[in-house]
Amino acid sequence: MKTYKEIKRVEYEGKDSKNPFAFKYYNPEEVILGKKMKDHLKFAMSYWHTIDYCGVDMFGGPTENKDFGETDPIKIYEKKADFAFELMDKLQIEYYCFHDVDIAPFTDDLEESYKNFDHMIDYIEKLQKKYNKKLLWSTANNFGDKKFMAGAATSPNADVFALSALKVKKCLEADVRLGGTCYVLWGGREGYDTLLNTNMKLELDNLGKFMQMTRDYGRSIGFNGDFLLEPKPKEPTKHQYDFDSATCCNFIRTYGLMGDFKLNIEANHATLAGHTFEHELCTARVNDAFCSVDANQGDPLLGWDTDQFPTNVYDTTLAMLEVLRAGGFKNGGLNFDAKTRRQSNTLEDILLAYIAGMDSFALGLRVAVKLIEDGRLDEFVKNRYKSYESGIGKKIVEGTTDFKELADYAMKNKNVHVESGRQEYLESVINEVMFNLK
Repeated sequence: MKTYKEIKRVEYEGKDSKNPFAFKYYNPEEVILGKKMKDHLKFAMSYWHTIDYCGVDMFGGPTENKDFGETDPIKIYEKKADFAFELMDKLQIEYYCFHDVDIAPFTDDLEESYKNFDHMIDYIEKLQKKYNKKLLWSTANNFGDKKFMAGAATSPNADVFALSALKVKKCLEADVRLGGTCYVLWGGREGYDTLLNTNMKLELDNLGKFMQMTRDYGRSIGFNGDFLLEPKPKEPTKHQYDFDSATCCNFIRTYGLMGDFKLNIEANHATLAGHTFEHELCTARVNDAFCSVDANQGDPLLGWDTDQFPTNVYDTTLAMLEVLRAGGFKNGGLNFDAKTRRQSNTLEDILLAYIAGMDSFALGLRVAVKLIEDGRLDEFVKNRYKSYESGIGKKIVEGTTDFKELADYAMKNKNVHVESGRQEYLESVINEVMFNLK
């Protein structure tokens, strides 16, 4: 097998290729439904998992080193950035995402930390131009430092709230400078472990105010993209305020943020909430809150956020069906919030993992398009709800009836018959289409 340095660029070779460093299904320039595949998928690299993650888990230390031979902190992060953009170029990935602490060394000295941060923004801006890459979104890590142990915007300490605002302010300014089209708020510790020490009403109101201030400052400095809230039900806190898509949509409405805030849906977070990936995407879509995706998958035998590269084509197919139904990605994209397994500890493994994930979503896109063109799923759903197209059903949809009329109608109706949902048949349609791809 070739080494990382020997691989210049990963190209599309088609499904019959046995080259491990080639795409089998992802052909970035291929036009599907009037749009290039790379624009349907808008793949992005996650800086934290790809560039900074070194194989650490809760039971063991690093299995790889990403200091790239340097010892000076700034030089280490410059080398990391060099590697990041070279990797994106090899993989034909156009976008990337980062937390503030991913790209620069942070210390307890805020002045020194933001001197480092500003230096790295300068450095990355040059790399963006050199490699013709784009920032999809940035975010502030307001959960890792011990000061955030009880939350950031929901902390019981107002000084922590102020520190959180500083970090978001600096990230928003960097986001605008680097041309990001989204800005993400993930409430890593915006929640609680016990109500015995929690004022939930104050915490929720403070989080709402924080998001309003985030929006207002972003708009004031020229950020015209989407602000994103990322749902997660638990971990690290037991009860998180951004539990799932429905909870987030309700929160956004409550605090007057609809239109400015949308959702960044992560597959593994969906399953932790007891939902499917496609359920969370559909919930966002029907609430006009769909924007972006953190692509990964969990392990059903493990009860935590494993952040594996997605390889389940049923999941990617049903996800891409929802993305297509939402009109595709606009400001958002498909960010691989995934890391190689601890035992996959070489630079070659990073390439292989991304190829697997990109091909899995490309295959999911291809199957989703075939299912739409086949038409049987959409036709079945349309027919299942046809009673709402005329008569009393049409009146219900149009809001032109009331309980009195409905009660009179029900009293006279002697034949109520609900048609079969035919779930097994519809699942077999997916298999039929998926395994008859040409």
